Amino acid sequence: MGFNLQAVVATQVVLSKLAGNTDAAHVVPLGQQLSLLPMTDELFDAVTDADAPRLGGFWKMPAGFDRRLADCSASGPVAYLEAEYFGGVGTQSAQVWDKGRVVLGPLHLEENQPTPPGGSPISQALRLLGVGKGDHHDEFEAIGLGRHRDTDGWIDLPAKG
Repeated sequence: MGFNLQAVVATQVVLSKLAGNTDAAHVVPLGQQLSLLPMTDELFDAVTDADAPRLGGFWKMPAGFDRRLADCSASGPVAYLEAEYFGGVGTQSAQVWDKGRVVLGPLHLEENQPTPPGGSPISQALRLLGVGKGDHHDEFEAIGLGRHRDTDGWIDLPAKG
């Protein structure tokens, strides 16, 4: 079974500013005072700036979205996360902005690479957002990012007819 996540994680306040009045944005509470904004296909289409360059190393980061993340980070740190696994093997990437600038990343962990001593890219990013792992295996597990197998699972999608 596969696992797939593309999302922005920050406080509710930061994500509300980022989402603005975009109907495609769905902010979901996570715990540890953080929330998640899933990068669904609809949100991707709504926020892509066709005239902006894409940020390399991320396959679902909309063109120009990194500027919006930098702008919103004036209100608090914000992380963009991607993970894709199938049968326990996969990749993950993360980048964190704070006070308008990149403070971590972009970090990428490719298939069959060992996890760095500081933790996976996503765990490192979550740590910068203040996530404590407590008794969990890592910060990813502590905040419940494995709760859904796919990015769209984080929102209630209307039936498509």
